[in-house]
Amino acid sequence: MTTAVGYDGPFYLGVDGGGSKCRVIIVTEDNQVIGEGLSGPANPLRGMKVATDSILAATQQALTCAGMAFKDMSRLIAGAGLAGVNMPEYYRIFSEWQHPFAQLHLTSDLHVACIGAHQGADGAVIIAGTGSCGLADVKGQLIEVGGHGFPYGDNGSGAWLGLQMVHHVLLAKDLLGPQTLLTDLLCDELKLSQTLALVDFFMHASPTTYAKYAPLVFTAADSGDALAQRIVQQAAAHISAIAQRLLSINPPRLSLIGGLAHKLQPYLAAEVQQKVTPALATPEFGAVWFAKQRQQQAQRIS
Repeated sequence: MTTAVGYDGPFYLGVDGGGSKCRVIIVTEDNQVIGEGLSGPANPLRGMKVATDSILAATQQALTCAGMAFKDMSRLIAGAGLAGVNMPEYYRIFSEWQHPFAQLHLTSDLHVACIGAHQGADGAVIIAGTGSCGLADVKGQLIEVGGHGFPYGDNGSGAWLGLQMVHHVLLAKDLLGPQTLLTDLLCDELKLSQTLALVDFFMHASPTTYAKYAPLVFTAADSGDALAQRIVQQAAAHISAIAQRLLSINPPRLSLIGGLAHKLQPYLAAEVQQKVTPALATPEFGAVWFAKQRQQQAQRIS
């Protein structure tokens, strides 16, 4: 990785802000990465201060990595793809943020994921992480599916899987549902055994917390637990349904990204698995591309 030493700019900041983590990169005009950073959730639905603090913390890491100072934030042309800003109210709130950057170009995490996955060309992308959503962009036709938030949306996501696990573990402990390996796995992970202790732990849990324990469902499924296998299959069926909806406009490429992508892909419908291709670049690079595009558009107008 190169550094900022001897380079006068411009500098671009690419931000991928999801429900569990925020990743950023700082790049030069020719897309050389000079700094990277990682911090906590950057979804404004979880609180504006939480989101902005995460962005600033990750950016500070990237600046340090690049050999730059905190004051150099004012030199960064930022593109930010954030979960939650597909909701008009949160887009408005975030647009009013008195940010420290030279410029801030704002869009959804799904949008920058699609841009990065296909390097700005037509295609489709599905995010399977803390939440779940999909987008296809083909010859100017745009289809966006999901992204409605937890718990009334985000089926098939990490948050949904975690919630399903807790639901069925509580039923099993009350002898109202089938016994499952999930009970032992979750209780061992939390070092809790009493039903009410589990209820207390998850009483005010965020989607990030539920998603944190989603891998236990795959562990149980891989061990042959029938209930866990059924939950995973339900999750995969929903992600497959998103894919089929996106494929209806014949995108030339389809990529599956997010923390659970590699775990869910083997469970997807066969015809969907055959269509999945690796992302060409990360969402952070998609955010940089978006910022450059918006900057060029503004320059043409002026």
